[in-house]
Amino acid sequence: MMSCFNLKTWLLSLVFLSYLLSLSHGIPNKEFRVRAVNLGGWLVTEGWIKPSLFDGIPNKDFLLWRLNENSFRFRVFNNQFVGLDGINVVAVSSVSTDSEKFHFVKEGGNSSLVRIKSSNGYFIQAKTEDLVTADVSEVNGWGEDDPTIFVLTITSRFQGEFQVTNGYGPRKAPQVMKKHWRTFIVKEDFKFIASNGLNAVRIPVGWWIASDPTPPSPYVEGSLNALDNAFLWAQEYGLKIIIDLHAAPGSQNGYEHSSSRDGSQDWGKTDQNIQQTLHVIDFLTARYANSPSLYAIELLNEPRAPGATIENLTKYYKAGYEAVRRHSHTAYVVLSTRLGTSNSREILPIASGLNRSVIDVHYYNLFEPQLNNITVQQNIDFILTNRSSQLNSVTTSNGPLTFVGEWVAEWQIEGAMQKDYEAFAKAQLDVYRRATFGWAYWTFKNIRNHWSLEWMIKNGYIKL
Repeated sequence: MMSCFNLKTWLLSLVFLSYLLSLSHGIPNKEFRVRAVNLGGWLVTEGWIKPSLFDGIPNKDFLLWRLNENSFRFRVFNNQFVGLDGINVVAVSSVSTDSEKFHFVKEGGNSSLVRIKSSNGYFIQAKTEDLVTADVSEVNGWGEDDPTIFVLTITSRFQGEFQVTNGYGPRKAPQVMKKHWRTFIVKEDFKFIASNGLNAVRIPVGWWIASDPTPPSPYVEGSLNALDNAFLWAQEYGLKIIIDLHAAPGSQNGYEHSSSRDGSQDWGKTDQNIQQTLHVIDFLTARYANSPSLYAIELLNEPRAPGATIENLTKYYKAGYEAVRRHSHTAYVVLSTRLGTSNSREILPIASGLNRSVIDVHYYNLFEPQLNNITVQQNIDFILTNRSSQLNSVTTSNGPLTFVGEWVAEWQIEGAMQKDYEAFAKAQLDVYRRATFGWAYWTFKNIRNHWSLEWMIKNGYIKL
């Protein structure tokens, strides 16, 4: 049996650079609010964006795309971008172009006041409650009643490698990421892993790794070299590696750990998108097929239903399996179950026809709403009863192997003592070691102690 764990989003990112903006315009008692994720995220409007402007649907969320330090595009519902119809500010196109670019002009210093200049060179203004226009050429001062002035405040954040590299920009991002790769996971960590009886690492990677050293903007060079180092260290200490495609082009789940640009989920919507993902699998398998440390390729981490349909996933998993087999007949092929569905057996028919295939399930009590505000013992009982049953349901005598690819000894309990965490972790280990392929802890290093397997081992919370 294989005991695995995960090296945090190592080849994605751990460095969070986040901004969330809030804007309000100068018309008294009216409000225009923008929440921007890392200068590239959610945009919410109230007040002057009226139903008549956006197909009768009021107060819908926007997605704010950061292009550089002060330039943005606004994407609204139905994936349309805000642009100009003459001088009127409207949702105009499903394709992002320069004509939908807006520029933030700040008052200066530490002021929170900004103006928004449109692609036509004019400033936008809230002309009436029903009309927003880009027709102001001359502005003077920063008076409170000027309808071209907006107030900007930081309110929240969005994470992920796209946000980090896009947020820092092309000059600073390479420095930040290279320092991260050089210092966060090092050779001594692999020595620690092996000396504690663990025998494998599950390493998440992003799709842009196949284009290194010239990945598409805003990603930067270096992730492939980091993975190469991991293989060298793994071989030295006798460890195996599971390469996990954690971020697919377009994002397979819309979450920051899949490097979503703005929270949208676009993976699998086109054949081109799927073919691009297959190219990544082909590239990674070909590169490491002859390494004695390559143990498995995970085709896709946590695709989310209903956006990632079972039809598209079936098509991709079968093609991904063939891509791996072109280069290796021994590497296991790992198929992740979908988020957002209770039917973890739905990919059994796919995996059952594939040699050396593995079904990956992820178990987090922390994210189960029904487990909030229950006792320590109730959490443990849920592991021993419910998780055991769930794992048994995907484990078959002659079928694919099973892998608890992510779990963590953390929960929604205030004031839990170390002995409580020890019991919770032990219960999970007792159940998850029954998985016929093994388990992986999320994660090896983390700023939150209980999410860090290294910290949990060093402090006696987890005993292997």
